[in-house]
Amino acid sequence: MKKRIILAILTGALLGIFCIIGVSYRFGFSGNELFIFATWFNRVVMGIFIGLAGPLIFIKNRFNFLIRGAVFGFIISFSFYIATEFRDTIGFIAGILYGVIIDYIATKFNKVK
Repeated sequence: MKKRIILAILTGALLGIFCIIGVSYRFGFSGNELFIFATWFNRVVMGIFIGLAGPLIFIKNRFNFLIRGAVFGFIISFSFYIATEFRDTIGFIAGILYGVIIDYIATKFNKVK
């Protein structure tokens, strides 16, 4: 479990860097520093929650990461999307995809041998 959480947080932080680049390109860096930081931090929070999430009880197959990642990505990104007055639709959609990526990495590389 500890390895899964670390993997998810690091993946979220790394994907957050791509968000920094994307938001800076779309909105500009100057004057948007707090928004940019909050976008990156949102991906880190997503990593924390996905890292802590266990297997889905009602779905027992190899695609748990897809559903769980998309659900957490949607919920966490949507809360940020609302708080920013629907400023960044592309970032919201990317958050859903990033949730899947974070969960995939955390699940795949956390396998116990």
